[in-house]
Formats: sequence, C-alpha cells, structure tokens
Amino acid sequence: MKKIQLIYGIATAALCALVFHLEAQNPKAKNGTFALTHATIETVTKGIISDGTVVISNGKITAVGNNIQPPAGAEVIDCKGLFIYPGMIDGGTNLGLSEIGADPRTQDFNEIGDVIPQMHALTAVNPNAVAIPITRVSGVTTVLAAPQGDLYAGTAALINLHGYTSEQMYAGFQGAVLIFPNTGRRGYFDRRTDDEIKKAADNALKKMSEVWNRAVQYQKIDSATKGNAGYYPEMQALLPVVKGEHPLLIEVNKAKDITAALKWVKDKKVKNVILTGVAEGWRVADDIAKAKIPVITGGILELPVRDYDRYDQAYANAGQMAKAGVKVAIRSGENGNQNFRNLPYHAGFAVAYGMDKMEALKAITIVPAEIFGVADKLGSIETGKTANLFVCDGDPFEPKTQIKQVFIEGWQIPLVSRQTQMYDEFLKREPGVNKR
Repeated sequence: MKKIQLIYGIATAALCALVFHLEAQNPKAKNGTFALTHATIETVTKGIISDGTVVISNGKITAVGNNIQPPAGAEVIDCKGLFIYPGMIDGGTNLGLSEIGADPRTQDFNEIGDVIPQMHALTAVNPNAVAIPITRVSGVTTVLAAPQGDLYAGTAALINLHGYTSEQMYAGFQGAVLIFPNTGRRGYFDRRTDDEIKKAADNALKKMSEVWNRAVQYQKIDSATKGNAGYYPEMQALLPVVKGEHPLLIEVNKAKDITAALKWVKDKKVKNVILTGVAEGWRVADDIAKAKIPVITGGILELPVRDYDRYDQAYANAGQMAKAGVKVAIRSGENGNQNFRNLPYHAGFAVAYGMDKMEALKAITIVPAEIFGVADKLGSIETGKTANLFVCDGDPFEPKTQIKQVFIEGWQIPLVSRQTQMYDEFLKREPGVNKR
C-alpha cells in the first residue's frame, strides 16, 4: 500500500509540475480596452490612415482615425512604424477538424455516407487544436471549417480562432457543402476505364439531383404544414438551403464540371450559391461572371491541373477570374498539411502573377466576409465592427514581415504556438548531458 501511495504521490507531483510548466508557456489572452496609436491603418474599405489610432473596447472597434485620444484606463500600445490590418479570413479549411493526417482517429471532417448535410462541422471543431495558435499568430483570425467527402458532405461553419468552445468561436455563417461529381479522372492513380468513369459520374449526378428534388418537395410540405413535415434530418438540414437562407457551397474544379454546375444551379433554381475550389475557373470565367456567383478559389500554391498548362496557371487563376468580373475570395486550400498560416502568401502569389494587390488583400478580408454575409462584423477596420485585426511591421504578403499583435473579438492574443515554443526551446538549448 505504501508503495502504491508513493507512486501515486510521485505521479501527482509530476502532473502538477507539467500543468504549471504548460501554463507558464501558454499565457492567456487578455481582454480590456486598448488604444493602438501612431500606426498606418489599412482599413481595406475606407483607404489608408497615416499616424492613426484604433480603439478597442468590449470586443468592438470603437474608434478609428487621426487625433483620437485614448480613453481613460485604456492600455496604450505604441504602433509607430507599424501597420494595422483587418484579420485575414480563410474561406476553406479543416482547421479544428483534423489533428494528425496519418491517424484517422484524429480526423473528424469526413463522415460515412454521401448524403449527410445534417453533419455540422461546428459540433466537431476542437478549440484546442494545435494548428489554431499557429494559424492565428500569422494574422489569420477567422476560417471556414468545412467537411469533405462525397456529394452532400455536411455543413460548414465560419469560426473565429479564439474560444473555449466551438459555440464561442462561431462567427455567424453556416452553409451546406456539395461536392460536385467529377466527370474526369481523379489523377494519375485513377485506373478506371472511360466507361467506368462516365457511369460513375452519371450515377452521382443523378443521385445529386434526386436528393435536391426531394429537398424541394420537403420544403413544400414543410411550408404547407407550417413546419410539421416530419423527422427527416437530411431534408431538414437542406431546408434553409432550398429556401435560400443558407448558401450551397459547391466544390468544383474542372472547367467541364464548372459549366455543368452552373447549368445545374440554373435548372434547379438554387437561390444562394458559392463556388469553391474552381481550379480551372479561368477557362470559364466569363460564364461564372455572367451567372453572378461568387467564388472562393485556392489553394494558389498548386501545380497546374493539366500537364500541358503553364507552370504558373494556378497562381494566375484568381487574378484572371477577377479581371473577368468574378467576385473572388482566396483560400489556402492547405487541408493536407494544415499550413493555413500561409494564406497571405497564397494571396501574394496571386499578386505576383497578375492580380491587383488591393483586390488580393480584399480577397482574404472583406470579400469573404461579404460572401459569408458577415461584412457588417468582419473584413475591414471600421467603427462598430468586431475587433479582429493584427499589427505587423511590413507587407503581410512578404514572408519577412513579423506579426507584432493579434486581436480576436477584442482579446489580445498571445503570440505563442507550438512552433514558437520549439523555437524558444532550441534557440539556446542546454544538452543536459555530461560531456565525455
């Protein structure tokens, strides 16, 4: 018994030491009133303010401009020589839904079934995911957590990257995800015959339409019975989409499939649509612009879709669609390796290969906010908006630029992540072993 007690005591002491150690290395976010003074402010929607001040209080931006006196009791942060930008918005990630790519037990973005719109990403988001601090200390403050899979893959949710629960992180947008059937080969590894590919695509297209038709009928019954259409979770999840209250996010990439998706949307009279992915949007940009459907494209840092395309076609895609009149937002598309922190560099490459720089900045700030219907809260630095912003020492599209401050919903976020901890740990490492 004494031996067991001793072991228990040692384990308890080690656990306490570990907890204290982790708390020492993970400072808490701080709430309060802040005045960021003498900064160059890129408002995105109202031009650039030189030697300006941003006041943050109760989670909101309460003042922006020149000659603003910090309120009594505010913590004043001198930003002379620094720049303030609105927090960046990544319109397509699995952040919070996946931890380790090689371990399916840590992945919660792909459920069983091909008609599961009732599976809500928001309920599965892990607020303690290790990639969240890594992402937000790079100035990305809001992301779309989106499911993957087949056909009606689930419902995506927009989240701010701070909070103890997914409900606290919710940023006011949800939308059903439709993976539009791919009528071509999935890649070099796809060994199916042409007939097999066509048959699979035809079956998927048929099922996709059948499900939508059922959802339309369910909406009619629901309307006639004043909300008593019966328990049918798949149809209940699609009900706000059919009504146009929630958008349908259609993931589609090849030019032929984009054209088919545009026709399907028109034929089915889908009221609220967002195209995502859209890797070959440049080939049919005029058609997308004519349909007046917004696009969230990316990743930008990708290989060409076709072997004979130019090496830089993926980099130029966003800019070419924007020039054709398409409303374009940029996402990182980094689901495989979780490098969502690279969002500003995706935008930077789009600029290097033809996109207007201001349009690229808007494509990761105000444009996704508009597409998601939250532009009254996010996407720019304006009085009354949610205080999601960051302070940096240069152009955020440049890798050399350092982020100095990050605020999410008015909380001053510590610039600490697993990677900064490793950097600090090994910068001046002590081997801890005797030299021989």
